[in-house]
Amino acid sequence: MEIASDIRGVISVGIAGALSPDLKIGDAVVAERVVTANDIFETDAGWTARLAARVPDAMLGAVLGRGEIAGSAEVKALLHQSTKAVSVDLESHVAARAAAARNLPFAALRIISDIAEQELPRAALVAMKPDGSISLGRVLMSVMSKPAQIPALIRTARDSEKAFAALLRCVEALGPGLGCPYLG
Repeated sequence: MEIASDIRGVISVGIAGALSPDLKIGDAVVAERVVTANDIFETDAGWTARLAARVPDAMLGAVLGRGEIAGSAEVKALLHQSTKAVSVDLESHVAARAAAARNLPFAALRIISDIAEQELPRAALVAMKPDGSISLGRVLMSVMSKPAQIPALIRTARDSEKAFAALLRCVEALGPGLGCPYLG
């Protein structure tokens, strides 16, 4: 990942799955650190404090970065127990690693799109391509092979829509620079 020389910090902003049973759809998580199976990336204390102050009711805690979606309640519970992370996503560890490699301040703000107790339908799990785009063909094939998952897929889409709306409100509240204390 190439980063321009005038970058003052890196922030990971997006949706995440809840690992903590205390988190609900649309809740915000401000990362104190991002953990992986092998690494721990601390977030910038000043930036994290600013995010927490500007995002009402945000939970502070660890965010787990993984290469695959945590799609079952059982997996989420095991990940929560083993890592103590409150949420899980597919991107924050990549951004944290890029920031660390360039000695840049790092922060993360994630909005919950699926709760810890939620089982994601197979169609949602197979939908994402490696580049992050959605394969409608995979979704259709999954739905055709198991139509009973349609209600869960609709619920997942509605939950994601609610999460993205909450994310937009947070980003608007943070304003230009997304709360970064190192601008200007």
